[in-house]
Amino acid sequence: MSSKVTIRRLPTGVPGLDNLLGGGLPEFSFNLIAGTPGSGKTTLAHQMMFSLATPEYRALFFTVLGEPPLKMLRYQQQFTFFDHDKVSESIRFVNLSAELQEGDLDRILARIAEEVKAYSPSLVIVDSFRSVVHSVRHEERNVSALQRFVQQLGMQMTSWQATTFMIGEYLAPEAESSPIFTVADGILWMSQNMHRNSMVRKMQVVKMRGQAQAPGLHTFRISDSGIQIFPRAIVQPVDALKSAIKNSTGEKRIPMGIPGLDDMLGGGLPAGYSMLVVGPSGSGKTILATEFLAEGVRQGEPGVVAAFEKSPSQLLNNKLHTLVKAGQVGVIDTRSLDLSIDETLHDLIDMINRMQAKRVVIDSLSGFELALAPEFSEDFRGSLYRMVAELTSMGVTILMTSELEDRYTDLRFSPFGSAFLADAILMQRYVELAGQFKRVFSVVKVRGSAHSKDIRLFDITDEGIVIGDTLAEYNGIMTGRPTASS
Repeated sequence: MSSKVTIRRLPTGVPGLDNLLGGGLPEFSFNLIAGTPGSGKTTLAHQMMFSLATPEYRALFFTVLGEPPLKMLRYQQQFTFFDHDKVSESIRFVNLSAELQEGDLDRILARIAEEVKAYSPSLVIVDSFRSVVHSVRHEERNVSALQRFVQQLGMQMTSWQATTFMIGEYLAPEAESSPIFTVADGILWMSQNMHRNSMVRKMQVVKMRGQAQAPGLHTFRISDSGIQIFPRAIVQPVDALKSAIKNSTGEKRIPMGIPGLDDMLGGGLPAGYSMLVVGPSGSGKTILATEFLAEGVRQGEPGVVAAFEKSPSQLLNNKLHTLVKAGQVGVIDTRSLDLSIDETLHDLIDMINRMQAKRVVIDSLSGFELALAPEFSEDFRGSLYRMVAELTSMGVTILMTSELEDRYTDLRFSPFGSAFLADAILMQRYVELAGQFKRVFSVVKVRGSAHSKDIRLFDITDEGIVIGDTLAEYNGIMTGRPTASS
């Protein structure tokens, strides 16, 4: 018989936050929401409070700010999570500014204890704890008095079986903040930074006792519906990825939808692989991606396309428009500014799960990098690696396009040095033959599989891509020399 205490985890109601915390908020925990001014600390606390509060699970919100609660609520009620009915039946606001002006920590603690005893809340929030710290300094109290205050408050809240949040503004972990940083069971750190002309908001779970939280910094947005967090993708061990792909695909090969291309790939593209299609502008990358998605629909495999370089209306030719209208292919419009790869990955995974999609097109990596906020584009290579690993671990097959300047003396497969991410590479280019530009392509690699080494000509017709002769055969025909196949 196990004697281990079971700690209930409360759902926060903030999209993505439960994943960061390791499954939810530990009940009866004493927590700190800290960070820079304007980063969304009060909004986060309100969003959790309105999600959790019920007549049986009441919330008590103490404000020690210099402004009345009505002014704060005036702005908070603009969010869709705000529920007027809950304010009267399960949420109570108490203003402690008068006690704060007296600078008496014992009086502040006594007032909090009095209100908690009278209301019997399950959730208690104090905003802003930083104001209490400043009060202590103003009265020239020592740090030990503050530490005693924090410890007594934490013990009282735990004894009252209340889950508690203290909110405070900090530019960085400071020496004077050590008492609450030490006593707190959980610490959420929020920040916002301007990078060139882009605003980037991030959250970090500094600590959460008793459960494994997601490490690192995670981006989030504040919209009309409140805060939404986009957890940073964590790459699984290689063996786990391979096992996940094998179990979901069974070494299956999928057709590309272009006659002759499957033979060049050695029997089709292995399911769960990532393919990189590179080439100069106008060489047919997007058309090849369209055929890939259309073939998927014919095979009963829905698809998703993320459009970074073109708007959806520009991307959707007649064939793809029909598939999208029929609900067989989903389109993610990612042309908004200041994207992060984690936010894009969140949208992709959400649509993949909803549509049960098996094929994903990213068109193009060049546009993707431009759409990212500058802070994220600086680590584009590493972020893209995490994104591809996460998607392939789901068993979907990915086709990525990339603009590549056609240099005849410089053999490259990616402007980002990211060709290693792809399991297969198809390269398109132009050649000058008989006074004309001709399109050619070749299969550069298919990991773990034999493939054609030919350089073949192809045309783009009303029917799509048509593969022609090899470059050697074409030269033989033009010069009248016999070829291997003649």
